[in-house]
Amino acid sequence: MFFDVLTLFPGMFASPFADSIVGKAVERGLVNITAHNLRDWAEGKHKVTDDVPYGGGDGMVLKPEPVARALKDLKALRPKARVLLMTPQGEPFRQQHARELACNEGLIFICGRYEGFDERIRSMVDSEFSLGDFVLTGGELASMAMIDAVARLVPGVLGNRDSALSDSYSDGLLEYPQYTRPAEFEGLKVPDVLLSGNHAAIARWRRRQQLLRTLLRRPELLEDACLSEEDRRTLDDLLQDQAAGNH
Repeated sequence: MFFDVLTLFPGMFASPFADSIVGKAVERGLVNITAHNLRDWAEGKHKVTDDVPYGGGDGMVLKPEPVARALKDLKALRPKARVLLMTPQGEPFRQQHARELACNEGLIFICGRYEGFDERIRSMVDSEFSLGDFVLTGGELASMAMIDAVARLVPGVLGNRDSALSDSYSDGLLEYPQYTRPAEFEGLKVPDVLLSGNHAAIARWRRRQQLLRTLLRRPELLEDACLSEEDRRTLDDLLQDQAAGNH
């Protein structure tokens, strides 16, 4: 899968994707990540990519012409690639978006900087995304996070195919608690069920813990989660325990 990033600071992308799982995926040719300097598509001696805003105001605004030229060239290489704009005004990025985007042959990220970007750039993109209700100095960090989230869903990237299936948000719920050796650490013990070898009991315990953790930490996720009848009965029990003061 191809990830192309339009940025004024391509050097920011060298280190984050050089190591770990994504770095190994790049080495194996499963994903290709290229940060393009937007100034390569700017005109004039000084390769200007921004200008003062019409109507006055602070800061500088990203010009539409370099972005349009860059997208024309990149789309010529990968005509089916989706174009994504990083902006605080975009739709909050969720795991479901990562799954959907992982099905594309390529993604092109536009990273804004300074005061913002010319409004006409919006007409050139397929989707707009935000990481949350906060402001970063540019879209680079947001695009890195999204690339990491999408790349790990590309077939073959994760060593264990089932790893992504049990992640938080993979089925709309938070992940269950995880434990490893030792069985006891400073008086804190691993739950007995995980040591029992009873796979059915372990599966039931994990599902209950998913529901409990989501109920306590992110209850709004339960509204859209895909829940079975057994899940709903478990939730009813958990709600009763919560009302009784039991956790």
